[in-house]
Amino acid sequence: MRLVLLGPPGSGKGTQATRLKEKLEIAHISTGDMLRAEIAAGTELGKQAKTVMDAGNLVSDDILLGMLESRLTQPDVAKGFILDGYPRNVAQANAMDGLLAKIGQPLDAVVQLDVATELLVERIAGRAKEQGRADDTPEAVRQRLQVYNDQTAPVVDFYAGRGTLARVDGVGELDEIEARILAAIKA
Repeated sequence: MRLVLLGPPGSGKGTQATRLKEKLEIAHISTGDMLRAEIAAGTELGKQAKTVMDAGNLVSDDILLGMLESRLTQPDVAKGFILDGYPRNVAQANAMDGLLAKIGQPLDAVVQLDVATELLVERIAGRAKEQGRADDTPEAVRQRLQVYNDQTAPVVDFYAGRGTLARVDGVGELDEIEARILAAIKA
């Protein structure tokens, strides 16, 4: 199973990816984790990413795609993967599709976790309070959600147009949401 989890910040992508990894016995690939691992390993891509990040900029699509290509060659990905946090825009989705075609590993499914904006704000604010993060104010969260809607939401339409998208209600008990995802991907 090769799966992409999409959804706005606070929708539960990471939580569900961790649960699905165990259930489906496939790798969970997080772009954030990949970046940190490449930097820690001192790889060429990691060095490039560190330079960009240290300057306060976003890592380019090319660097992320290079890291993804490297990650997809690891043995633990042979049975499949859950991709969390990528693609974030249509250009990345197109590039990733090209990469997956090149390596003969097309996506099986893309799941969009749907959660109402106000609940997302509540979830993130609660998480921020638990973690002592003062920067996750409701205003900052709404701004991040707007960026998501502007840049990442079109990826949902991209995959819907290809017939690989399943929309799943991301509200409820974790077990319920997991069951909805599994039903949507028929796993």
